Amino acid sequence: MDIYVGNLPYEVTDAELQALFEPFGSVASARVVMDKATGRAKGFGFVEMGDRGEAEKAIAGTNGKDFKGRALRVNESQPKPRDDRGGRGGGGKRW
Repeated sequence: MDIYVGNLPYEVTDAELQALFEPFGSVASARVVMDKATGRAKGFGFVEMGDRGEAEKAIAGTNGKDFKGRALRVNESQPKPRDDRGGRGGGGKRW
C-alpha cells in the first residue's frame, strides 16, 4: 500500500521518513519528493508498505502527529488525476 505523507519539514531525508514509519511494520520504500530545479524537498513524500494492515496502522498513528514542528497529513496515496485534455498541453493548432 502506498501512503502519501504531506507537510513534511523541508530538511527531512528518505531515511528519516522511513524511520518514522518502521515502528508500524515493514517499510518497502520511503521517498521524499525533490524539486528538480532547486534540489530542495517539496514538503511531501511517499512510503510503501507491503502489508495493508500495517499501513493502515501507520496512517492512524502518524496523521496529525507533530514531526519536527509540523503536523503531518498522512493518507492512502491516490492515483494521479488523469489529464482529460489529451496530449501534452499547449492547446490549439500551431500555425
